[in-house]
Amino acid sequence: MKTPKELGYYFPAEFAPHTATWLSWPHKEASWPGKIDAIYPFYCEFIKEVAKGEEVCINVVDDGMKAFAIKCLTAAGADLGKIKFFIHPTNDAWCRDHGPAFLINPNAEIKKVVVDWGYNAWGNKYPPYDLDDVIPTLIGKHYNIPVYNPGIVMEGGSVEFNGQGTLLTSTACLLNPNRNPHLNQQQIEEYLYNYYGVEQVLWVDEGIVGDDTDGHIDDTVRFVNANTVLTVVEENKQDENYELLQHNLRQLKQMRLLNGQQLNVVELPMPDAIVYEDQRLPASYANFYIANSAVIVPTYRCANDDKALQIIQQNFPDRKVIGIDSTDIIWGLGSFHCLSQQEPAV
Repeated sequence: MKTPKELGYYFPAEFAPHTATWLSWPHKEASWPGKIDAIYPFYCEFIKEVAKGEEVCINVVDDGMKAFAIKCLTAAGADLGKIKFFIHPTNDAWCRDHGPAFLINPNAEIKKVVVDWGYNAWGNKYPPYDLDDVIPTLIGKHYNIPVYNPGIVMEGGSVEFNGQGTLLTSTACLLNPNRNPHLNQQQIEEYLYNYYGVEQVLWVDEGIVGDDTDGHIDDTVRFVNANTVLTVVEENKQDENYELLQHNLRQLKQMRLLNGQQLNVVELPMPDAIVYEDQRLPASYANFYIANSAVIVPTYRCANDDKALQIIQQNFPDRKVIGIDSTDIIWGLGSFHCLSQQEPAV
């Protein structure tokens, strides 16, 4: 069977037009112990803003959860006409990682396909995850489009795309023995080429402290156009993220794109350290989500919020940049990007 790449399919950049955004409604108390009720107003505010520019598709466990979601979304003033529900039972809410990877080929008869990577809850940290693991296949079946199963573990938050053949990832995550211990770096790259339709894989080494995904790229480095990345840097030299992020910064400055050009690297500050119940949380402004009509940025009730929003706005002149408080959501160890997965338009 030919791979998606051999058939001309590729994974577009997040800043390319979307048909929809996919989410899995949060319901796992253990992901936000003692706080899950506090996240819904902010989560629904996120949905409300995304729905202004595209459809929002939400996986729910059953009709009872759908009714609860509608109640929350109505209270937030979201446009229910732009929101669709799918009875697709899930274990957890992190749709970036367990959701469908949609690839497109505008010239093919079937213009969109789904890749269903293996999912093991970030190295078997939070079983069970059997329901999450099959979500992409359920969505592919719903649309009656081909579903590819590469047979290895891969998470959407671990990869970042410029839409022009380049993929960014981290060794901290993809080379972690809790993912694909039987594969070396070159073998993993082959899977990325064949099942994401890219030509080049660029690697940084580090993630941020408190990130239970072992260093997902969507907390550190993000493409904002084909040759520009925003990367978080820690200004406080005493902070444990300082040297990790300086190391990534040095690596990024040495990188070259397929056309031989240097990456245009724009620095983004980190928020103040957020500690809850003695745990450092992976708060980062890089976990923004690029929707059709807006860029939704997590904020953390700290001094750098405005500075981060301004830098991101400068890099998205055609979109409104909206900050939404993520101080409660980050207790789940992820924010808006981790919770969402785009479906590209074709």
